[in-house]
Parts: sequence; C-alpha cells; structure tokens
Amino acid sequence: MSLKHSLTRSVIPATSLVIPAKAGGQHLTTCCLVRMATKVGIFLALTAMLLVACGDEVTEVTEVHETGMKIVEEGEKLPECTTENEGTMVYALDSAASYACINRKWTSFNGKDGADGKDGRDGKDGEDGAKGDKGDQGVKGDKGESGEKGDTGEAGTSCTMESLPDSSGFKVICGGDSVGIVLNGEKGEQGDKGEDGESEGCYLIDDGIGTVTLWCGPDGTVLYKAICGIKPYDPERQFCDTRDGKAYKYVTIGTQTWMAENLNYETANSLCYMDSCAKYGRYYTWADAMDSAAVFSDNAKGCGYDVECTIKTPARGICPEGWHIPDSTEWRTLYSVMGKSSNAMQAKGFDDWPDATDAYGFTALPAGGYMRSAFYDVGGYARFWSAAEFTEYDNHSADYWYLNAIGATLSFIDENFSISVRCLKDSAE
Repeated sequence: MSLKHSLTRSVIPATSLVIPAKAGGQHLTTCCLVRMATKVGIFLALTAMLLVACGDEVTEVTEVHETGMKIVEEGEKLPECTTENEGTMVYALDSAASYACINRKWTSFNGKDGADGKDGRDGKDGEDGAKGDKGDQGVKGDKGESGEKGDTGEAGTSCTMESLPDSSGFKVICGGDSVGIVLNGEKGEQGDKGEDGESEGCYLIDDGIGTVTLWCGPDGTVLYKAICGIKPYDPERQFCDTRDGKAYKYVTIGTQTWMAENLNYETANSLCYMDSCAKYGRYYTWADAMDSAAVFSDNAKGCGYDVECTIKTPARGICPEGWHIPDSTEWRTLYSVMGKSSNAMQAKGFDDWPDATDAYGFTALPAGGYMRSAFYDVGGYARFWSAAEFTEYDNHSADYWYLNAIGATLSFIDENFSISVRCLKDSAE
C-alpha cells in the first residue's frame, strides 16, 4: 500500500490523541485537543492534496485507514520504526512536521521542491516607460576605410548642329533630340569713338581672323568681331553663309563684289579633291551649281543635262543668300577691269603659275576639274561655271570661265563636268 493511499482519507479521532503538557506534567484540556486535532487534520489534508497534485498520476482511493497520530515534542526523538508500527504517523511539535513509518524508516511529509513548471505564455506588451535622461556623449568612432573606386561611366552622347530652314542659325541635336537653337549674330552698328583713356600702353591688334586682341601691359584679351556658326569672322573682309556656318572672304573689284574663295557648300553630288575641301572648295556639275532642284530658288529650276531651260537672272543657284552664279557678261566685265590679265586673277604660290600676281585679290585657284571618275589639270587650270547654257550644237553644254598660265577666256564644256563655283554679290538695285 502506498503512502499516498494511506494519507488521502486519514481521520484522526480526538479521543486518541494524547499530548503531553510542557508545564507541570498536566494533560491538555479536551478543547485544546480538539483544536490541535483540527489543525493536524487540515495539515494532513493539505499534505495529501500536495502529494496527489505533484504525482505523475492520480490514483483512485480504494482503501481508507482510520489510524491515530502520535505527537512528540522533538522530531529527533521518534520511536523506532519497525514492522510492528508500520504505517504509524507521528507529529513533531518542534518542526511542525509529520512522519510515517514506512519500510522500517521514518519518512517526512515535508515535500521536496517540485520541478520547474513550463514557461507561461507571452504577456501583453508593457506601456512605454518615461523618457530617460540624455546619456553622455559617445566616443568618436575611428575613421572608416576608403571606398572602392566606382565603375567607369558610360560614354556621353555626341552633339551635332543643323542649319535652320531660314538660315537664321543652327539647331543643336544631342542623342537624336533637339536641345536648343543658336542664332547667328548680326553685324552691329559702329559705336561712337570713346574718349582717350589714361591707360598704361593699352592697344588693339587686328588678328585678321575675325578677332582683335586688346593688350594692356603683358596681358591680352581676345575679342570677336562677329560669329559665324561657332567661329569668329571679320565682317569687313568676310561674310557668313548661315546655312552651314562657313565664312568666306570677299573682294570688291570695280563695281562688283566677288567671293575671294571657291564655294565649299556640300550637296549630294558635290565632291572634293583628295578630301582637301578647305583648299580648293567643292566641285559641282552645272545642274547642281544652278540648283535645278530649286532648293533655294526657282530661277533655274529644271536646268540640267540634255534639257533646254530658261534662266531668270540673277540665278542664285547654290550660292549663299544675297549672292548668285555670275553670267557670261559679268565674267567679261571682271576680266576687263583687270586689264584682261590672267596673271592678275591667279593666286600666287603654284608652280604652274610662276607669274601670278593676284593683283586684285580675286585669288583664282588651279583646281582643274572632274570628269568620268578622274580629276584633270589640278594645279594648272582654274574653271568656274557661268549661268548660261550653250545651245549652239545641243543641250549638253554650258558656258564656263577658265584661265591658265598664259591666258583666260569664256568657253563651254559638258554639263556633267564638275568644276568650281565663284559667287557674285547681288547688286543693290
């Protein structure tokens, strides 16, 4: 029989309790005995409940012992536990502990600490505490290591410029999108002469390329006279072709004002000698020079090879605005003013023109010509288109002006030949 079973329903009769008195050897009264028995009974009941609750199982009570409990003053003076008093219970007053004789050994009912219970469920979040005092300032951290070098960025988008349809400036295009417009500057009016300043040797030098340099002591400041496209130019000696931002020199000979350079405006059919467009300008067929497609003017619309056409003069052709292709009469007038001297027309510095003087600044260049996939007479002959078609034999030829080392004249040539263009400024009339 287990101890748990013995204690579960134990009843202690009050009459069976014999409790020695501490003073005078007198026995305790019946009232006191009852109260003592009641306390012991409650204690035993609680002890039994504790043992039942802490056990792994709850065993149904099948036996009930009606056993009396002896009381001793000291737990160390328990009687001997033998088979004869097996199941006897004793209550020690000094320790308020109960003992039972089990297997010839006194066993205390004071239970040992039970095992730790399982963790409870998480409680609800507590409320925020009051704001604490400001902490002391932290210690400054060590300097961090240098970061790694970043990857190289992608290449930027290149930009180009396109001439505006009205030749007033250029459209700036970057990555296929228009980002702005740059207008050509106009020649300003001449300002009034300023009073002499009290400078320390300041003076201007004309650089001859559209700029002047203001020198004051050792420092110089470059000033632009005017801008053509993105380059400076000198309006007193040059004019600006606003279609492509190129500036050309010009010269007045008699009553005529001529370009002093060969035209270098690019068209679909024009070409250059050895990619040297800046030296000799471009080469054009007669139809290209006359602007037969009427891109800039309809004065020579439809003029071309094997086509008889009517030309309205002055015919602008592919010349800049305000200029035109000279006709045969205008070429003869120029030659007459020069004293009919081919040397006076020729640019200096070419081996085949040893007697060239360029007396009037016309500066004809020996660009030769181009025909049937080949260049001819480069360095020896200069040829320029005229705004006149030669129809005496057929509709295949046009007038042109040419000169070499020994002379100059007006002649005719196949319209498919590609030669130079010199433009003449429109008259003020």
